Amino acid sequence: MNKLAQRAFAIIATGALAFSGVTAAAAASQPTAVPTISVSAAKKTPAVSIKKIGTKTVKGSAKATIKPSYSKAKKVKIKSALLSVVKGKKSVAKNKKSVKLAAGTYKITTSVKYQLKGKTSTVKKTQTLLVKKASTKKSVKMNGKVKNCPASYPVKGNRTGSQKEWKYHVKGQRFYNITKPEECFKTAADARKAGYRASKI
Repeated sequence: MNKLAQRAFAIIATGALAFSGVTAAAAASQPTAVPTISVSAAKKTPAVSIKKIGTKTVKGSAKATIKPSYSKAKKVKIKSALLSVVKGKKSVAKNKKSVKLAAGTYKITTSVKYQLKGKTSTVKKTQTLLVKKASTKKSVKMNGKVKNCPASYPVKGNRTGSQKEWKYHVKGQRFYNITKPEECFKTAADARKAGYRASKI
């Protein structure tokens, strides 16, 4: 019985060894995965880009002159650049090289016709434009607790003592930087009209 058991064991071991060799060979023959590299396409620069027209400021009944604003790539030939303007439901201008607009809110369509490599194309963009009136205020009330005036009102009006003496200070004067104004003015003339006198130092 021992010899039979030994032979059986030897056959099983031989078979197992052979099977493991086949498995290892099969595993070795499997192709390895190749890593993929994705390359993103570069952004193409447009031939013509229409720029935003910024807010305009006018004084009183004056009007702001508006012109098309755009940039173009090299070798692009501009055939025309025109504006069409609508205020509310009313057409103000149509296909104009420039327009003059009073204070208000408008819808402006910029249309640029261009030629590139013998081909003519048109690009359009509609945007909202605000034309606002410049402030007519000549002074700004302050609380007398802070030193800085608004940038547009640099003259400091100071009421000293029992508020019977009103003086104004302009930049460069000795006490300008430490003065805490009760009122700030656009100009020294505006301060004088309001009853302030010039500081001597």
